[in-house]
Amino acid sequence: MSVHSLPAPARDARAQLAARHAQVRAHSLALAAPLSAEDQCVQSMPDASPTKWHLAHTSWFFEAVVLAAHGSAYRPFDARWGHLFNSYYESLGSRHPRPQRGLLTRPALAEVHAYRAHVDEAVQELIASADAAAFGAAQPLIELGLQHEQQHQELILTDILHALWCNPLLPSYAAHEAPALRLAPSPLRWVDGPEGAVAIGHPGEGFAFDNETPRHRHWLQPYRIADRLVTCGEFAEFIADGGYRTPSLWLSDGWAQVQAQQWNAPQYWIAPRDPRADATHWQVFGLHGLRPLDAAAPVSHVSFYEAAAYAEWAGARLPTEAEWEAAAALPGLRELHGHAWQWTRSSYDPYPGYRPWSGAIGEYNGKFMVGQVVLRGSSLATPAGHARDSYRNFFPPGARWQFSGLRLAKDGHDD
Repeated sequence: MSVHSLPAPARDARAQLAARHAQVRAHSLALAAPLSAEDQCVQSMPDASPTKWHLAHTSWFFEAVVLAAHGSAYRPFDARWGHLFNSYYESLGSRHPRPQRGLLTRPALAEVHAYRAHVDEAVQELIASADAAAFGAAQPLIELGLQHEQQHQELILTDILHALWCNPLLPSYAAHEAPALRLAPSPLRWVDGPEGAVAIGHPGEGFAFDNETPRHRHWLQPYRIADRLVTCGEFAEFIADGGYRTPSLWLSDGWAQVQAQQWNAPQYWIAPRDPRADATHWQVFGLHGLRPLDAAAPVSHVSFYEAAAYAEWAGARLPTEAEWEAAAALPGLRELHGHAWQWTRSSYDPYPGYRPWSGAIGEYNGKFMVGQVVLRGSSLATPAGHARDSYRNFFPPGARWQFSGLRLAKDGHDD
């Protein structure tokens, strides 16, 4: 069919999707551009993946989920690559072991780029030429593929940061000038949160992952929530006061991890007089390399265990995800998005009435609803336009290579 024969609204919808697809796919390559081929092949731990694998896996997702079902004339770039770049979709075939992704020196980076171009051409052709029924079926899956790729764009940054941290030279990812250090933190204020019956979950307009649904009522007791995130300077006070040496502040599993991993600060903090840095004050390694600790910046790269211990030390607690989402609509709350994901006190469980998507994409979220903790908000690594108040990020409680921080809460309305 010819796209020119479609009514104007249908042409506009296709043009917008094609432009969005091109923009998102180009952004992944832009994120990888500062990295060498060697950088893009390294895997620094089992929880992280090489940049090259992210670039290939997101292409495989479009190939396996969209093109295999709706691209009638599509031929895979290389049928063997499904095994290499499938992540966890049991219904879509076998998978290369996750901890061994860094061993995939072949295919070469140039071949992965050719794979991306092959898939991109086929998706653009599908958008332009599919009949109305085929386009209607493919459109939500293409949008899912773009949202999925944006998740991996954030992972490209978090994973390469960990890889560069493992290099004794502590090289920086970003060559351009880093943001200026802040002069002083803003005073923390407590805001009364909504109470009683509140509605949480995605309201129904625009994209949402299945784990954000259904929207439902939740009962909240009176609580207060901090108007901003905990800062690096405040967390440094916790360290100086013996926070990592005081077992009474910690959950049992958290204290065990502190002992086993010998934690004494957030990940990527370098202590004064550490042999890796010539400094007398804390320094922090980030995408811009090693820099003096910015006392006013939100603390990041802490686990749920560290966040909960800090809250205990501060005479507060972490908010539940329902408290966080209900409070997000209030005026006066700052740093909800674009700084650090915020640990909540909520386990990652299904909402009442939750049903996963049908088909292979039903494996996207629901099967991970055990042993994980919910984070809310978004981070400085989250792509523009990807964040929303109903978004439910989730990680194991000991994870701290993500840009994860915390916001405090308290019971009742008293200071």
